[in-house]
Amino acid sequence: MICGVDEAGKGSVLGPMVIAGVKVPSGEVFSGIPVKDSKVLTPAERDRLYLLIRKKCTIATVVIDADKIDAIRHEMTLNACVARAHAEVIRKLSPDVAYVDACDVNALRYAETVKSHLTSPCEIVSEHHADQTYPVVSAASIIAKVTRDRAITKLAKKYGVIGSGYPADPVTVTYLTSYIDEHGCPPPISRKSWKTVIALLGKREQCRLSKFF
Repeated sequence: MICGVDEAGKGSVLGPMVIAGVKVPSGEVFSGIPVKDSKVLTPAERDRLYLLIRKKCTIATVVIDADKIDAIRHEMTLNACVARAHAEVIRKLSPDVAYVDACDVNALRYAETVKSHLTSPCEIVSEHHADQTYPVVSAASIIAKVTRDRAITKLAKKYGVIGSGYPADPVTVTYLTSYIDEHGCPPPISRKSWKTVIALLGKREQCRLSKFF
């Protein structure tokens, strides 16, 4: 049995990071499923493939909310957090071989980091852009992306127009700026340790202090 592991939302300033694993007997399972890196697929294509993957494969996910990510970053780097979450997904699936998208400039080192969190033998194949090379990792990227997108949609129903949640999204930055201006603090769904949030808080404080001079 093999599995592929990938994550979505690693760099997001709002909402969770989702790590997903897909287990299959072999890569031949995807001969009739045109999986690709989730980033090159339209939302409609991802949703359609998501249903096919869930029907034909064994799935496992780990969802890490924003506040937990902030807490974890007091203990370790974000890459170390991802490696631990990758291992958690692999433990749930118990494959013989796991293909992972390396979250470290050194792919071999990343494999060893993931392996250090496992409790049973498993070969780790760690490569950069594995979601473009191995269909089983592409499938995992689709599961992770759709799961996270659905979580963001759910958060938007509660908090309003929040955009994609990424710092490069003007809608997300506008939401954060407005929330901080109104409440004096970041929203509960934000990663407060992110530079984007820290910079916006600093800017607000400067504006507040400038009123006294």
